[in-house]
Amino acid sequence: QVQLVESGGGLEQPGGSLRLSCAASGSVFSIYSMSWYRQAPGKQRELVAVIISSGGTNYAESVKGRFTISRDNAKNTVYLQMSSLKPEDTAVYYCNANLRSSVTGPLMIYWGQGTQVTVSS
Repeated sequence: QVQLVESGGGLEQPGGSLRLSCAASGSVFSIYSMSWYRQAPGKQRELVAVIISSGGTNYAESVKGRFTISRDNAKNTVYLQMSSLKPEDTAVYYCNANLRSSVTGPLMIYWGQGTQVTVSS
């Protein structure tokens, strides 16, 4: 059973920084990609950032230059370093992973439970 657990959310002032972590545990053979999504109240879920197995990354236009996604392959963990935070960044942030749970298994998508990020004075 694969689980994704997010951590690092909280309350921060505009202009501040937070770092989110997401650890994949259980039967994880290999990870193709890990992503961060966010959803604010009354809004649709949106992709924030993605990192693929090669190390390549992509970001939503709204966070480019402010957020950085990275990973620690040995720990099956992805991070989202958030800087220059804005009130518009307030949302529940969800971790997503596309991975194989075994050498012969297919790629599957998994979701974490989410962590709240609130940016407010």
